[in-house]
Amino acid sequence: MAIGAVAAVGAQLRCLDAAREAARLVARGEPDRARQAADAIAPTSALVDIRIVGDEVTVEVSSGAVGSLPGLTVSGRAVGVLEPGALLDGLSEGEPAAPVPPAAPVPP
Repeated sequence: MAIGAVAAVGAQLRCLDAAREAARLVARGEPDRARQAADAIAPTSALVDIRIVGDEVTVEVSSGAVGSLPGLTVSGRAVGVLEPGALLDGLSEGEPAAPVPPAAPVPP
């Protein structure tokens, strides 16, 4: 049980780090790099939701089935403000971007 709790905390921190990095990159006008970074940082089964409303970017990264604690979902959320002149090809205001599918596990 204790190991599961430690794994959950680690997964939650990875979700938060992924959300923070993705929000920063989207705010700079680099949504494709944001998706790649979030996918690389977040736990393997994580879903990434990017939303833009006005000049505000919100990124939420969530992951379920953490370690030995089935049914537990962890998430991280970050908000940023678009930089002046940031071009966001492919992202519409107010609509969520397509979720990032889980990446294949990287062999050690």
